[in-house]
Amino acid sequence: MSVLIAIPARYASQRFPGKPLEMLRGVSGVEKSLIQRSWEAAQAVPGAHRVVVATDDDRICEAAQSFGAEVVMTSSNARNGTERCAEAATALGDDFELVVNLQGDAPLTPAWFIEDLISAMRATPEAEIATPVLRCDGETLNALLADRKAGRVGGTTAVFGAGNKALYFSKEVIPFTSDSFASDAATPVFHHVGVYAYRPAALTAYPLWPMGPLETLEGLEQLRFLEQGRQVLCVDVEGRGRAFWELNNPSDRPRIEAMLAQMGVE
Repeated sequence: MSVLIAIPARYASQRFPGKPLEMLRGVSGVEKSLIQRSWEAAQAVPGAHRVVVATDDDRICEAAQSFGAEVVMTSSNARNGTERCAEAATALGDDFELVVNLQGDAPLTPAWFIEDLISAMRATPEAEIATPVLRCDGETLNALLADRKAGRVGGTTAVFGAGNKALYFSKEVIPFTSDSFASDAATPVFHHVGVYAYRPAALTAYPLWPMGPLETLEGLEQLRFLEQGRQVLCVDVEGRGRAFWELNNPSDRPRIEAMLAQMGVE
């Protein structure tokens, strides 16, 4: 399948202004911007025919071009990454079979997450959109709960039913469990990985749909699909011992830098 990976990036984040240009130190002490590390993660995906950064900000554009990324300038009207990806795909005009949205705050996304996503879309032709979910171990679940207890919006969790069809996504930790788990124990909570694969027709239609109350409340773009009665396929991926976390808040930087060091990433 011909696959475009688009990395939406905006400067004016409410919680973390300038986030794509935040510098992250690797194992040897070399600092690279968040957008560069996300672009490098996309470059590592086998089978991606084209990788672009989609932004409306000249500072991000200049930074991305400095490390060799192809940039598609989008309007400032895009309300989220999916709308920005839709603009980029339209601007490119190529006949891609899939468009993958790798959000610019997820530099720790392993290549096989995206490979699994592409494989799932290939195996499920009726699926319009797919997204990965990763079962939390006790350590990750406790980190998510700690964020909420401290009043921080951290990672997103997902619940799904038969056929791995999404039921809901939330910035709260769902489903509720009163059980305690050891750090390395499997839990019933799934961490939503902020990557999406869309059929072009679904992506083109998305910006035309109104934002519903759930998307507005949660600030989660994928809820627009559910509110429109569309099916979202959750793809259960394996961590393979690899840590995963997103840069949601400034306080996440030390955690991500520690993970980069642990993985030996420059």
